[in-house]
Amino acid sequence: MRSFEPGYLDRMPISQSVLRNVRFLGECRGREGLYTQQFPQVLDTLRQVAIIQSTESSNRIEGITAPLRRIEALVKEKTTPRNRSEQEIVGYRDALSRIHADHAALNLDTGLVLGLHATLFQYAGGTGGHWKDKDNVVAALHPDGSRSVRFRPVAAAQTPAAMARLQELFRHEWQEGRIEPLVLIGAYALDFLCVHPFSDGNGRMARLLTLLLLYQAGFEVGRYVSLEKIIERSKESYYETLHTSSQGWHEGQHSLMPWLDYFLGVLNAAYKEFEDRVGDLTAARGAKTQLVLDAINRLPSRFRMVDIERLCPNVTRDMIRVVLRKLKLEGKVRSEGAGVAAVWLKGGNNP
Repeated sequence: MRSFEPGYLDRMPISQSVLRNVRFLGECRGREGLYTQQFPQVLDTLRQVAIIQSTESSNRIEGITAPLRRIEALVKEKTTPRNRSEQEIVGYRDALSRIHADHAALNLDTGLVLGLHATLFQYAGGTGGHWKDKDNVVAALHPDGSRSVRFRPVAAAQTPAAMARLQELFRHEWQEGRIEPLVLIGAYALDFLCVHPFSDGNGRMARLLTLLLLYQAGFEVGRYVSLEKIIERSKESYYETLHTSSQGWHEGQHSLMPWLDYFLGVLNAAYKEFEDRVGDLTAARGAKTQLVLDAINRLPSRFRMVDIERLCPNVTRDMIRVVLRKLKLEGKVRSEGAGVAAVWLKGGNNP
């Protein structure tokens, strides 16, 4: 909660890179709204992939792994967990699904934090939903197998009060609207990790709560591109900037800037990847539409869907139906019969 103590954020210097990122992200948020209206099917494809990648990466960062085919089956609820790792993966799936579905109605308070933590561990013996009962440390594992203490979080006895204070101060700033929401979200994630309120699952919880706050601020790129996967790819920077920004935190003498630069950089990378993927998929869709149109032009005046499929082996039947439906609405083709067996005639309603 040190980042939210009176005066800290007001005194904090803002770098040009932060200003550039905030401006860029605001522009991206505006374009994102247009994409959701124009390309709903493309975004649905991205959403399904992102859920699997987020579940896989956020757990793998913490050393919780399973074969990809098992993760896909677990996320799609086509199987049940076989071991502790898979139990935690399914718990993350459920917590993530709740945020995706209900983010607008969720109020970030200690009850929600405890509830999401309980969901995270609901299949793993029900050990979640409680603040830590023993002091913990953030440790570094070295190549030779040795460990060293990187940070000493808030003591267990002080954790309930610290979390209540963090929620109170954050909610006040969020409602006041004086400070850029992206700065508040980054500061919340850092303070949460410095309190380190749970015996297990702190990193995953920080990423889930960050996603929730981003959604509530109107930045929904995490639905379509896995932020967790981007963090996993830059894991060394993730840990290093957290370490740097946590130094002096207990005394309120820390610098939020290294962590904030990293956090905004992750969002920047996510939006760039999002727009690239939308571009690739819509371009591919346009190219396939043109393939179908070219095939129809080459076919005789009477043809069947199977004739188009023969000329366009890489285009799905659903895509062919979309093109035929559009041509029919435009009066350029008409059909005799229904379904796959229908005969299509060029020229619409003309005899």
